[in-house]
Amino acid sequence: MPRLAIIGGTGIYDPSMLNGLKEHKVVTEYGEIDVITGHCCGEDIVFMNRHGKGHALPPHRVNYRGNIMALKNLGVERILATAAVGSLNPEMGPGSFVLCDQFMDFTKSRPQTFYEDGQKGVVHIDMTEPYCAELRNTIYEAACSEDIPVIQGGTYVCTEGPRFETPAEIRMYRQLGGDLVGMTGVPEVVLAREAEICYATVAVVTNYAAGIAREPLTHAEVLVAMRESSERFRKLILAFVKRVPHKRNCLCQNALGELGTLGK
Repeated sequence: MPRLAIIGGTGIYDPSMLNGLKEHKVVTEYGEIDVITGHCCGEDIVFMNRHGKGHALPPHRVNYRGNIMALKNLGVERILATAAVGSLNPEMGPGSFVLCDQFMDFTKSRPQTFYEDGQKGVVHIDMTEPYCAELRNTIYEAACSEDIPVIQGGTYVCTEGPRFETPAEIRMYRQLGGDLVGMTGVPEVVLAREAEICYATVAVVTNYAAGIAREPLTHAEVLVAMRESSERFRKLILAFVKRVPHKRNCLCQNALGELGTLGK
């Protein structure tokens, strides 16, 4: 049973770091989800393309609940998610890897919880520490072991998309304390916590955000930047898998407390 999952975002579509690749369809109450399983460093790993095959789904149409529930049903305990982001922070330039530690949610129309029909009750999940500290530390140690610079900590601003942000919006996000801007981190991180799965995001800075960048932003620019970072990311994944402890020593696994666990 796989304990680890990698969620590939924009530009991270290639699971070739894994051996013995197999495609699967996982049936959930939120729909059928495609995943790929494989092996790496003695671990069974699930690879999920967040946007579907061929980047078919824009950020606001991604089936976030189906994706996380599929991983829960497969027995996944830890998720390393990738995200292509724009930077609001001069110290987080293009090419930077950032381990997010907080987020701000500016999405508008996405289901944010598994608990909304009344039958399961109401859950107000704690998000004081949205990203698993143990998982983040493991990723950071893996990066250091390979001399891959990683910035520890950054606030991810999630927008609805699929359009890029205006310079006025970017100025607002900066004033509120945002460091990075993307379109997919929420509700993924929230749903992972409800599913009691450890979750961490490695944000890959592809450009400076609108009004900071000198040129208009394009999706092609993002893809090129992600390709340029792909080899470093591959090395980081391999080092990370070797260092993941067998047992979890964090609070994520008991996030629902007396409410019980999801999907059991």
